[in-house]
This record gives sequence, C-alpha cells and structure tokens, in this order.
Amino acid sequence: MTDEMSQSLDQSKTKKRILLVDDDREIVESMRIALETVGYEIMVARDGNQGLAMAERDNPDLVILDMMMPKRSGFLVLEKLRRSRPVPLKIVMITANEGNRHKAYAEMLGVDDYIRKPFAMDRLLDSVERLLA
Repeated sequence: MTDEMSQSLDQSKTKKRILLVDDDREIVESMRIALETVGYEIMVARDGNQGLAMAERDNPDLVILDMMMPKRSGFLVLEKLRRSRPVPLKIVMITANEGNRHKAYAEMLGVDDYIRKPFAMDRLLDSVERLLA
C-alpha cells in the first residue's frame, strides 16, 4: 500500500459524520455542501421520524435538527434522543422561529446549540467545529 493510500484510509476513519434533519431541500443542500467542503460525512433525513430512526441506527457524531418538520417535530426528536441514549449525541437545533420560549425549551431538553434561520453558514460551521473538537 502506498503512503497516499494509507493516508486516505486514515482520513476516512476519522471523518466525522453529521446527520441533517430538515424538510427544506434548499437549506439541506446548502448545509450539506458547506459541511462536506470542510471534510464531514453527511447523512440526510427529511422528517422527524426518519431523523430519529437514522440517529438511533447510524449513531452520527452530531445532529443538525430543524424545529418544525412533518411527522415529528425537532422538539420531539430531541426529547426522545435525550431520553433513550446513555451517551448524549451532540445536537444543534436550527429554526426560523423567533420566540424565546422555544429556545428556552430546547435548552431545557439539552440542545448543544440553537441557531435561528436565516443564519450565516460560518455561524453553523463554527458551532459544528466547536462541538466536534
């Protein structure tokens, strides 16, 4: 095996996996491109039920979770993940909701960061870097 091949294998072993859970295709695509560009492996779920199932099955390093989604809200996903896991996943909640009550509730449930839409992609990348460091 060449040095280049073994270096490539080493990098793939350490690549952090992020699950994006959001029903907005444009936002998902923007986040996916930004995060893949800096070296993360991205998985995508389009609703709360799919996101919960993927989080439990695939054990990502971090979940970026929209608050308002079909089938199961981000709050319900967050609540279930916090109750069902001995080691909590890192979770960033993103939302277009302006209310402080929602932020307080997300923090009470143990969210690691809370970002309001629209947001600068640098804000998301900074949060992800900090939480996965």
